[in-house]
Amino acid sequence: MPPRHFLSTRDWSRAEIDALLAQAADFKADPPGPLLAGKTIALVFFNPSLRTRTSMEVGAWRLGAHAVVLEPGKGAWPIEFEAGVVMDGDAEEHISEVARVLSSYCDMIAVRKFPEFKDWSVDREDAAIRAFAAYSTVPVINLETIEHPCQELAHALALQERRGDLQGKKYVLTWTYHPKPLNTAVANSSLLIASKLGMNVTLLCPDERYLLDDRYMSAAASQAAEHGGSFSVSHDIDASYDGAEIVYAKSWGAIPFFGAWDEEKSIRDAYKHFIVDEQKMSLTNDAVFSHCLPMRRNVKATDGVVDAPTSLIIEEAANRLPTQQAIMTTLLDTTNCSAAMLEREVIHA
Repeated sequence: MPPRHFLSTRDWSRAEIDALLAQAADFKADPPGPLLAGKTIALVFFNPSLRTRTSMEVGAWRLGAHAVVLEPGKGAWPIEFEAGVVMDGDAEEHISEVARVLSSYCDMIAVRKFPEFKDWSVDREDAAIRAFAAYSTVPVINLETIEHPCQELAHALALQERRGDLQGKKYVLTWTYHPKPLNTAVANSSLLIASKLGMNVTLLCPDERYLLDDRYMSAAASQAAEHGGSFSVSHDIDASYDGAEIVYAKSWGAIPFFGAWDEEKSIRDAYKHFIVDEQKMSLTNDAVFSHCLPMRRNVKATDGVVDAPTSLIIEEAANRLPTQQAIMTTLLDTTNCSAAMLEREVIHA
């Protein structure tokens, strides 16, 4: 039987997502013991990381597992992902070998690999994480590619802790300015989790050029309908903030200009006023504010918003640890392992 992966929350039912969040809340309230004692996880980082790497390493260690960090192109060989290619470039290893070899050493593999930002028709296929999952014989966890499902769970848990039942809450995902074009992963993922949890979701962006890939727009609409929420798009700042209960800020580059960022820059520069500030937040229904981090202060959001009591940025970041522990233990189904450990403790008592 093939392993269960955590690549996208689209692959997990609402009941399964609720169970992961409940497990994470339990782990946060009562930190687990070494449920994964003797297990190993390969953390494959193609891109920089602060929260993801730290929370995965610490989370695995606290569960009794050992994490091996690999950085292809630095401490590990560069990897080729295309099938049938003549490998006469920089790559020294093919993913078909890499994934199977790591599977022979480790009980899980987690991968962080951003898009190349050259051609969205290529990047949207998410070839690297899909190849790891195809060749691996152990569970694979997505640590951010064109989606960021681990961030979704941390975000959702922080919202539940502060707002309780999220059903029907007005949720605004707002585009914000950034001097560089950024990945759409967190924006894609926020639409997925907010709609799956039955919120009334508004995507606020400057114009149609800043809409997200239709795959995520369609998923948000269908999930909202399935779970009793709604999904809409707005370019009206005041109307979007009016009555909002949750404001989530994120920057992303316009997909029509993918790979032609010099052309997009002047357009992006005209929308610096999308910054989340006190005036906009005053229009809301005492909304909480959050961002996935890292965040440029007074570019994406003002100090007054970031440091306000309604800001959840630190809680959301902290929740990466228990939510990822919930993912790891769920993928390895540690129920039987926990029972065996308890039995050993009773015997040795």
